[in-house]
Amino acid sequence: MKQIVSIVMALALLVCAMVLPSCSDSSISADEIKIGVIHIGDPGAGAGYTYAHDQGIIAMQQNLGLKDSQIIRKNNVPDDDAAATKTAIEECIEAGCKIIFGTSWGYMETMAALAEQYPDVIFSHCSGYMSNDKNFNNYFGRIYQARYLAGIAAGLKTKTNKIGYVAAMGIDNAEVTGGLDAFAKGIAAVNPDAVVYVKVTNTWFSVDLESQAAEALLDLGCDVIAQHCDTTAPQLAAEKRGVWGCGYNSDMTKDAPKAHLTAPIWNWGVYYTSAVEAVLNGKWQSFGNYFGGLKEGFIDISPLSDNCEPGTKEIIDQVRQLIIDGKFEVFDGKQIKVDGTNVTVVDEALVDNKGNVIVEAGGSCLDDKTIAFGINWYYKNIIEA
Repeated sequence: MKQIVSIVMALALLVCAMVLPSCSDSSISADEIKIGVIHIGDPGAGAGYTYAHDQGIIAMQQNLGLKDSQIIRKNNVPDDDAAATKTAIEECIEAGCKIIFGTSWGYMETMAALAEQYPDVIFSHCSGYMSNDKNFNNYFGRIYQARYLAGIAAGLKTKTNKIGYVAAMGIDNAEVTGGLDAFAKGIAAVNPDAVVYVKVTNTWFSVDLESQAAEALLDLGCDVIAQHCDTTAPQLAAEKRGVWGCGYNSDMTKDAPKAHLTAPIWNWGVYYTSAVEAVLNGKWQSFGNYFGGLKEGFIDISPLSDNCEPGTKEIIDQVRQLIIDGKFEVFDGKQIKVDGTNVTVVDEALVDNKGNVIVEAGGSCLDDKTIAFGINWYYKNIIEA
């Protein structure tokens, strides 16, 4: 069954623009449009996943000159509750929303069903693999590029050579696993002796479980705690223990100023602005799915804090440019080598923690569909805690 699902998901993901033949082939006034947003958490938290998404919505609103009354937010909608999701979306429709953004994976199937029921409304879903070529698309990005950069900061900082990673989902979730693998490969580039211990919470959002996972990793001797989960809890745990951390989604330096190194972050406003502009201009039919990266300014890392090791910025800046220029890909048969602060690219096989060769030395990068949905292996320096 997993193989069938993976095939379906892979076929469904269209990274480049696809033709959307109907739904929105006429423009709409910026004064008239209303936009719905379904959030899994509370944007008021000031950091983390929902906060980052909402900052993107705010950026879009400012870029397009929209009023507060034109943005309809539905917060704290659990993505494992289809009934609650349906109610939140239908309330947005009743309020007159022309486009509705669902910001969490679990909203996908409900949005897909409602897109068929309401063909004149546009449904845009974050992550996932479903779309209908009409009024339902998905958007995500190459966050693994930023995770590789954060891995460099972590690998340079650790003293115990033990780095912890709080993961929302297990190895079968390619979004989480691909990000973890990229982070671990970034660590290996600057510190081949370091290992990464991963602890899975099996939930996207839980302060308690994220704290418990971080504490367990700290008890193993990890002195850098990274995360693919929604809250600042792992960073707070790291600071309390007097060690360091790499957050996620937003800059968490203000939350854990003595611990935080950097965080892979999303500039969601890049997507939200272009998506709403497409609706306003009557061009949604050619907008399609979205999968941006460093080159598009859609993702990056937050400014490096003073907690980082000397030379970290010089190394990361070079690697970032190599990725943007297409001279290095995270999931190819190459690796970064560092001599002081001088960076070069060398051939090196991409190998998992069971010794399997994923990409031969010098081989081409995995394709976007495989990266998005087909990574179900851990990089060679990862240990399941």
